[in-house]
Amino acid sequence: MAEMNFGGVIEQVVTSKEFSLEKAREVLKNETIAVIGYGIQGPGQACNLRDNGFNVIVGQREGKTFEKAIADGWVPGETLFSIEEAAKRGTILCMLLSDAGQIAAWPKIKPHLTPGKTLYYSHGFAICWSDRTGVVPPEDVDVILVAPKGSGTSLRTMFKEGRGLNCSYAVHQDASGHAEEKTLAFGIGIGAGYLFKTTFEREAVSDLTGERGSLMGAIEGLLEAQYEVLRENGHSPSEAFNETVEELTQSLGPLFAQKGMDWMYANCSTTAQRGALDWAPRFRDAIKPVMKTLYEEVRCGNEAQRSIDSNSKPDYREGLTKELAEMRNLEMWQTGAVVRTLRPENSDQGK
Repeated sequence: MAEMNFGGVIEQVVTSKEFSLEKAREVLKNETIAVIGYGIQGPGQACNLRDNGFNVIVGQREGKTFEKAIADGWVPGETLFSIEEAAKRGTILCMLLSDAGQIAAWPKIKPHLTPGKTLYYSHGFAICWSDRTGVVPPEDVDVILVAPKGSGTSLRTMFKEGRGLNCSYAVHQDASGHAEEKTLAFGIGIGAGYLFKTTFEREAVSDLTGERGSLMGAIEGLLEAQYEVLRENGHSPSEAFNETVEELTQSLGPLFAQKGMDWMYANCSTTAQRGALDWAPRFRDAIKPVMKTLYEEVRCGNEAQRSIDSNSKPDYREGLTKELAEMRNLEMWQTGAVVRTLRPENSDQGK
């Protein structure tokens, strides 16, 4: 492991320099990795592991997603099976179904967790709130986690570009005495950028907080609020969208992603700098109480229960489709659809 100074806090991280791909292959050489679920994380992790030379099979019920797995090169009866058959054949069972899907499938998978096997997660939800999910692993199996800090699509895309997506890792149960080594090998196998240690509980709580906060919920709320204020004061849709979303994602985002927010500030006008420095504390002070409430709702399990209750409804998909359509049909995102067609790479001039 390497020690890194994160703003004065020393953390130990693992990269392929400390834990090579060759070592990862050696650690997992006798394992059959069964990726259960080929939805969000499944394709990226399964394909990256396969490309890195690991023994991988996929478990997925028949349907559209099963056909996607076939299109990605998984062969029915050879490397592609039903969920139950993959769980039976695998020595490392990767629970990459949705949280609701994991709860539903658990009674079918648990009988195949025979002594010496490993139960793998990319999200701590099912284990962290086991009193609500009913997922309690046998004591004679390893229970481990590698959580990519991004979507499965990003994991795969960055892997193909020769880059890695940062991941957290954790060991919940070490029955074999080698669970941590196995976890690190798995992280390197899926193409992690660097790995940092956590627990199942901290991963689950931080993940749900981030999704509802700055990664998705809060950012959508902020964008909608600014766009609406601009439109209510006579600004055109194009102007409101460019000042709210397009400049953020296409110009400023890459700058602070590259070298940090202070560097982005330094490369903006002095007027922008002054205003941003003055208003950032006001937004922080206004938003922090909401974030504290959000964190407590996640930590105590209320958010997990809301998710379980909502996602287990028989008409969940229909409701989700309706809610996403309502967002898509907002004037702001309808404007965005037009603006994207006008980007140089999508215009005749950019061809």
